[in-house]
Amino acid sequence: MGSIEAYETASGRRYRVRYRDPAHQSREKAGFRRKVDAEEYLASVTVSSARGEYIDPRAAKVTIAELGPEWLANRTHLKASSWKSLEVAWRVHVEPAWGSRAIGDIRYSEVQAWIRRLAPPGQASRAATKVKRAHGVLAGILDSAVRDRRIASNPARGVMLPRKSPKARAYLSVEQVELLVELLPEHAALVYTLAYTGMRWGEVTGLRVRNLDLQRRRARVEENAVKVSNEIVVGTPKTHEARTVPLPRFLLQGLAQEIAGKGRDQLVFGDGDIHLQRPHARNGWFMRAVAAARALDPTFPRVTIHDLRHTAASLAVSAGANVKAVQRMLGHASAAMTLDTYADLFDDDLDAVSDRLDEVRTLRVSTSPHRSVGFLWGLEKDKGPRSASLRGSRALGSAEDGGFELPRVNTQRHASTYREAAFWRASGLARRSQRQRGALKYLAGSTRFSTRKGHSGWNAH
Repeated sequence: MGSIEAYETASGRRYRVRYRDPAHQSREKAGFRRKVDAEEYLASVTVSSARGEYIDPRAAKVTIAELGPEWLANRTHLKASSWKSLEVAWRVHVEPAWGSRAIGDIRYSEVQAWIRRLAPPGQASRAATKVKRAHGVLAGILDSAVRDRRIASNPARGVMLPRKSPKARAYLSVEQVELLVELLPEHAALVYTLAYTGMRWGEVTGLRVRNLDLQRRRARVEENAVKVSNEIVVGTPKTHEARTVPLPRFLLQGLAQEIAGKGRDQLVFGDGDIHLQRPHARNGWFMRAVAAARALDPTFPRVTIHDLRHTAASLAVSAGANVKAVQRMLGHASAAMTLDTYADLFDDDLDAVSDRLDEVRTLRVSTSPHRSVGFLWGLEKDKGPRSASLRGSRALGSAEDGGFELPRVNTQRHASTYREAAFWRASGLARRSQRQRGALKYLAGSTRFSTRKGHSGWNAH
């Protein structure tokens, strides 16, 4: 597979390794000070070749600038907007910093230092999205190099990235949606659709007349119109899957007016031929209306167009929709994603669960012949008649036990002082009152507490 030969230099004897790679090309590596080092290198080459893991050292000399454009061109599965964000990250952050570097020379510590420079202390949260996207581009390029067997491992993987702080969501109430519509009468149907269906801006503006079924009160979301580099690009919805969205009855009249006189393939909103442009994020018609609403209502939150989607989720949950229905309406990939995104909207469900459990317990205890745990704890008084099987039992200390009638106790079963002491220790009521002890005996019924070695607990008889 290879050979080792010695040669003399001005610094002393050195060793050269000659071998053939899996492509049967002649290779050599010189400069080993010790023969054993040359032998270990030759052995590693032989083993990696046999396993199909051989990596040509010359392949690691290719630069990031050579691999980057090809990696971007291969992202054909991405939507235009997502691809554009990667292209910007490559052009602005990755290529200037790493373009001239050979992939085999990049070290983990260098990548970590680059991340730190992109997200300086105090600004890590704000720059988290930018940093993660830039890191994703570099790591993706090096991942491809690993798969192509240019390098053995990816030095960009495992670095510490800044955390992205979750943004507090703003939700409008029904009254606040009405106020916003009053301030935007020319966009009333559009605002209502955004706030009550949960569709994204690109999905709403991409609706065509054929997508509406006003009789069944349904809208079919099939297209998403997104602005990329000042150009509207029409594609599939974000999840690449079409979905059906329910339409509230009050919205039907406004939609009917929007599609009046239009053909089946024309757009619902706007003139029917040109997609509506998203209003400017700072001084567009939507933000001006929000400013006016905040002046009229101090509790009106600062919202964006996309926050109307969150409002739709909030209104649906408050109306009693379950998480699966909200997921289908919003077009999330799974119900888990809906819960992760809108977990704060389901907090009231916890209160509803505890209230319902309280109601069930109160109802069952009030109709049950058995005493409740609250009675045992001394938190409740006796609540009425006992079961027929206990009516003839002997009453023990009516004044002390609150009138609670204990069943007759089998003296033989509980005669042993040792058994009695073990019983109270095991039950944790050694220091409880006579009334509470008697109640626990009653719950035991026709059972016996075992203290035999190897046994503990109740034995039914």
